[in-house]
Amino acid sequence: MNLWLWLLLACLLAYAWKFLGYLVPADLLRNPRMSRIAGTMTIGLLASLTIVNAVAAGQSLVLDARLGALAAAGLALCLRAPFLVVVLAGAGAAAGLRLLGWG
Repeated sequence: MNLWLWLLLACLLAYAWKFLGYLVPADLLRNPRMSRIAGTMTIGLLASLTIVNAVAAGQSLVLDARLGALAAAGLALCLRAPFLVVVLAGAGAAAGLRLLGWG
């Protein structure tokens, strides 16, 4: 199978999955347990995507300036900095590490 066929199949499956969301009963969505599960899954998915984007390069793991930027942003979050400060801390750390030749 060529790439376009797989791409169209993935698009069709994503559309069908989203469409199934409209068929979920409203009572189930109002359940506090379901809201807690959905919130937890969202946090886990975001964390895993962040880590993969920080250390993956194709099929291998790479330790470069992205990891330092993630650490700086994580430290800023632990110190309860505003979101803009977190972003600037990560960008500044990445720029500094790349300037030092690590990345």
